[in-house]
Amino acid sequence: MPWKASSVVDERMRLVLEYESGLWTMTELCQARQVSRETGYYWVRRYRQGGLEALQDRDRAPRQHPNQTPEEIEAAVLALRRAHMTWGPRKLKWVLEREQAGRRWPAASTIGQMLAREGLVVARKKRRRAPPYTEPFAAAEAPNRVWCADFKGWFRTGDGERIDPLTISDACSRYLLRCQAVEKTDGGPVRAIFESAFREWGLPGAIRTDNGAPFASRAVAGLSRLAVWWMKLGIVPERIAAGHPEQNGRHERLHRTLKQETASPPAANRRAQQRVFDRFRREYNERRPHEALEMRTPSAVYEPSPRRYPARVPEPEYGSAFQVRRVRPCGQFRWKGENVFVSETLVGEPIGLLSMDDRFYIVYFAAFPIARFDSHKRVLLPCSAEKDYLGYGAGQGEVSPCPAPHPLEEPEKKVSGMAPV
Repeated sequence: MPWKASSVVDERMRLVLEYESGLWTMTELCQARQVSRETGYYWVRRYRQGGLEALQDRDRAPRQHPNQTPEEIEAAVLALRRAHMTWGPRKLKWVLEREQAGRRWPAASTIGQMLAREGLVVARKKRRRAPPYTEPFAAAEAPNRVWCADFKGWFRTGDGERIDPLTISDACSRYLLRCQAVEKTDGGPVRAIFESAFREWGLPGAIRTDNGAPFASRAVAGLSRLAVWWMKLGIVPERIAAGHPEQNGRHERLHRTLKQETASPPAANRRAQQRVFDRFRREYNERRPHEALEMRTPSAVYEPSPRRYPARVPEPEYGSAFQVRRVRPCGQFRWKGENVFVSETLVGEPIGLLSMDDRFYIVYFAAFPIARFDSHKRVLLPCSAEKDYLGYGAGQGEVSPCPAPHPLEEPEKKVSGMAPV
């Protein structure tokens, strides 16, 4: 016969039931099981208080822990997280400490454990990433040095209308200057939004965009009518390399947050969606802290530009060393009795031609070189078209071909591909 298995709980039950029968004394029962009489009487008391269930092992964990987070503190953390599902533990802790300074809030690691326990953490798919770019982000060490602009990918509202939000941000402070849904992505509506931003915040030194319309075109130097207007205001139109959105990484990171918090679920209609954008913009600027800003908000870092938007856009002016030509309605200018095509985006605008030698001229619009002019062949060439003329005149007091002046600082060497937030 197999041995009968007996557990500790079974032995307790036998001891108690045999004692209650009155046939054995506690001394005899405890000697047979090699336990003390105090132990035997303890389990008898447990049995008389709670029956056979009281003989089971009890959880030895303490019911209260001195370091346990109070329920009201945990409830406040979880409520803020549910209201802002894109905020991590450090942002949640910083906002709670700022808005409710009288309470003692747990560490960010503890907050992270709370979120995971409540199922409020969405695991991200791990991706292989390129090593970080170690140089500082070009021309973005102070507010209004560089603004970034782009269209967030379009989506539809509840009534089926297409939404194309145009976003404008300051690269240094991350301040979201505009988040506006436009009916058309051409130059007219976009210019109106930029003009409104210029009137409110002043003029930046440069505006960084991609190579799409209405920011750029296939015209000379990639100029669009919007870029021409910026150049007349002394703003450098910076364009990232084609197929490299990481060169405008800070703005792309903003777009990811914008999509997470405003596009799903979409609002009922255009007006409702714009109200969502406006609410996001206020919260992004005034409440949401940024780790790259030492947990400050963009509104605490940004300040308006000292360069105010003029009442009248100035006409480009050129010095006595320039030969000035006005671009005609067909996009051409006159040169010694002949028409030379430059660009239809410059129709009605004056351009300046600065002589390099007896054949080549640098073509300027406002303070910006846009091409080189071959006066013998009557054609325009890109600034770097002929390597023989790169660096021409450098150090001899002459003008090098197509320098790239910046109204606020020295010409930049690179555009950083990394943008921490």
